[in-house]
Amino acid sequence: MSVNRAPSHPIVAPTFHHTTFTTLRLDEMVAWYEKVAGLTPVFHGDHGAWLTNDAANHRIALLSPPGLKHPVDKGHTTGLHHTAFEYATFDQWLDNFVRLRGEGIRPFLNLDHGMTMSMYYQDPDGNGVEIQVDTFGDWEKSRSWMYFSAEFANNPIGAHFDPDKLADAREAGLGFQEIHRRARLGEYVPEVIPEIYLPEVY
Repeated sequence: MSVNRAPSHPIVAPTFHHTTFTTLRLDEMVAWYEKVAGLTPVFHGDHGAWLTNDAANHRIALLSPPGLKHPVDKGHTTGLHHTAFEYATFDQWLDNFVRLRGEGIRPFLNLDHGMTMSMYYQDPDGNGVEIQVDTFGDWEKSRSWMYFSAEFANNPIGAHFDPDKLADAREAGLGFQEIHRRARLGEYVPEVIPEIYLPEVY
């Protein structure tokens, strides 16, 4: 008679809910996340703020207790690299880039991973924030592509692109999938290829 082994994961998995950061720039961080990802405070006090951009009570928590110290060489130490937010459509995603560009906020890294096109920003404390769009428009398809694709296995980082060139290509009349195809072929490579490390801001 066989006996079931204990599962290595929860039978019912919990849903990811929020990320919490400590900060010495509480008000600046609240303003930045509202501008970049539409997160507004549910509560904003002297030593913390809880922000959301959907029906959840919060998606980002910011804590600012006394005694915090700035990190040293944050971009080259282990830990959280970035938190990601996803747009439903390519046009929404690129419109957000154009809007932020007009306010002087630009990504430090831009990658077409195959299943997503992603722009990586930094918040005032130097934490990475990815703004992405799914290239399949279907999580089941994009997950399947990641699992089975030799292309992703050989290059999971993806192809670098210059988002200004993407905006120009759309302005010239090209659609999402054609821009995505050309980005994967390296047609929108930036003049300088950035590192994937978080730039040091301190």
